[in-house]
Amino acid sequence: MSPRKLTVWLTGLSGSGKSTLARELLAQRLFAGEQVAVLDGDVLRAGLCKDLGFSTADRHENIRRVAEVARLMNDAGVTVICALISPLRADRQMARQIIGREAFVEVHVAASLEACERRDPKGLYKKARAGQIPMFTGIDSPYEEPESPDLVLDTDEQTLGDSVLRLLAVVQGRRSA
Repeated sequence: MSPRKLTVWLTGLSGSGKSTLARELLAQRLFAGEQVAVLDGDVLRAGLCKDLGFSTADRHENIRRVAEVARLMNDAGVTVICALISPLRADRQMARQIIGREAFVEVHVAASLEACERRDPKGLYKKARAGQIPMFTGIDSPYEEPESPDLVLDTDEQTLGDSVLRLLAVVQGRRSA
């Protein structure tokens, strides 16, 4: 039996741990025997979505493109892990509709703004605070937390290993439903 279609949509502030979590899921081969792909927001913005800025309309189009790619990959039998800030609830809802409710697992990778600024692996918060990056999510552009995600991973409090285990439990539960 082939695996059920599945897209794990990791949403959260920059620096919350979305990409780290996605890479760890792959590194531990936690989807053994499956084809799995990671669609990372930073990588997509350098290629597929390089023509887009950070206006509300451009963010919407970015999420639409990623959701369409994820759906196509799901249809081809690939499990997809999306790691994108995806700051607006309406855009995440659109992604859920494009991908399909039964295949969409929304995971809020939650971390306080303070923790994300402390981590700041790319120095983006520092630049945003200095006015060098306008429309930066969490600083001068909103992040709307999911109202009822399938899972909340508090990366301020949980270890990476604990987060991975909790996520796998949700994925396995979805698969056996």
